[in-house]
Amino acid sequence: MTETITSRPVRPSAEPPVLGGPGLFTVLLAAALPLVDFFIVNVALPAVGADLAASEAVLELVVAGYGVAYAVLLVLGGRLGDLFGRRRLFLGGMAAFGLTSLACGLAPGAWWLVAARVAQGASAAAMLPQVLATIQATTSGPRRAKAMGLYGATAGLSMVAGQILGGVLVAADLAGAGWRSVFLVNVPVVLVGLLLAARTVPETRAPRPEPVDGPGTVLLALALLTLLAPLTEGRSAGWPLWTWLSLAAFPGVAAAFWAVERRADGRGRTPLVPPSLFALASFRRGLVLILPFSVGFSGFMFVIAVALQRGAGLGPVAAGLALAPLAVVFFAFSLAGPRLVARYGGRVVPAGAVLQGVGVALMALAAWRRWPDLGFVELLPGAAVAGAGQALQLPVVFRIVLSEVPPDRAGVGGGVMTTAQQASLALGAALLGSLFLSLTERMGMRDALVTTLLVQLAGVALTGLLSLRLPREVS
Repeated sequence: MTETITSRPVRPSAEPPVLGGPGLFTVLLAAALPLVDFFIVNVALPAVGADLAASEAVLELVVAGYGVAYAVLLVLGGRLGDLFGRRRLFLGGMAAFGLTSLACGLAPGAWWLVAARVAQGASAAAMLPQVLATIQATTSGPRRAKAMGLYGATAGLSMVAGQILGGVLVAADLAGAGWRSVFLVNVPVVLVGLLLAARTVPETRAPRPEPVDGPGTVLLALALLTLLAPLTEGRSAGWPLWTWLSLAAFPGVAAAFWAVERRADGRGRTPLVPPSLFALASFRRGLVLILPFSVGFSGFMFVIAVALQRGAGLGPVAAGLALAPLAVVFFAFSLAGPRLVARYGGRVVPAGAVLQGVGVALMALAAWRRWPDLGFVELLPGAAVAGAGQALQLPVVFRIVLSEVPPDRAGVGGGVMTTAQQASLALGAALLGSLFLSLTERMGMRDALVTTLLVQLAGVALTGLLSLRLPREVS
């Protein structure tokens, strides 16, 4: 028997909803929050561990609990927005994000903080998919291109800014809050966002909403958990038996998920992740490129934070500000991106990969020659060039991935894309972080940092090769 939806349909109107400038600012503010919070704790973890007497394994759960909950629930968040209204889910997710941030900031113990971070990740998963879906449903043509360019710029800048902001807030020790301020700062931002969203973000939903795909949701969650949980916790836990059993189960669970989704798609239903979306070359090829890019990005951010603080002896502010050139150049080139895409099309992406590769190589050379005197000045050339290269890739790829996704599947498409990005961010910190820390014990921190940067350079080369398959024309 076919399931039916009893929720009230959206009334047709002569004028489709339009997202104005203030509304776009509001949804981009919301897009920044989850990514800032993924990276903001990197430089705060030593202070958290000292204050709450938390072990390294528990501290990794503070990071991994947020990232895994966020990744597991993103696609479901997009489907719920399509079904019940994207503005409604956006407001609810943002309010929950503020409350869970408050719970993180007031955490009396380490395990309380872990639980609050898991809830914070779930709240982000309800909020973020509505951003892309709202942009897709309320803009078109040049306005959509500009909005997607700004979304990509916001995403990339947030990753770097989160690490810088974390260092500044921990060192500032506002009102004696110490590390807690990295979470409490979200509360006033969320209050402003809620006031703006209530006035400026229009309501949209899918014209023909489908019920939630229960089997697909459960299997996707299991697949991501069996992959991310052991990789993020395995090293600190000493790779116990459960980590290997979990990794061994991942291929089977992923295959079962794909079989269930294909069967539902073949019967005319809308599964959680419609396989038919992958028939779109722009969607498929763009997603494949996002994976190594995000793995490298998050791995680099984690490794450089550890190396600068533990090895080079920098404080949290100096460690964060060492990446300021990357953030500034990324933002500047992101603003120029739409004009470059209009002129050169998808060719800007491989050009960006070349620039990023040069930047990573320059940073590896600086680490080799100047260690342990590594800071803002030494990293400046490489960070600036890498920031320019990243800015020519990430915003453009986001545009390409969603360029052909139908409006009625905007939430699902955005959820799949952000899930791929978030899972890759979690994998990057786990894989490159584990590589770096294990090499440090055998080679010393300088050689471990240089080797890890060279591994990332290989990943940049892979993204450059994959980008050659992207469409030349970007809509």
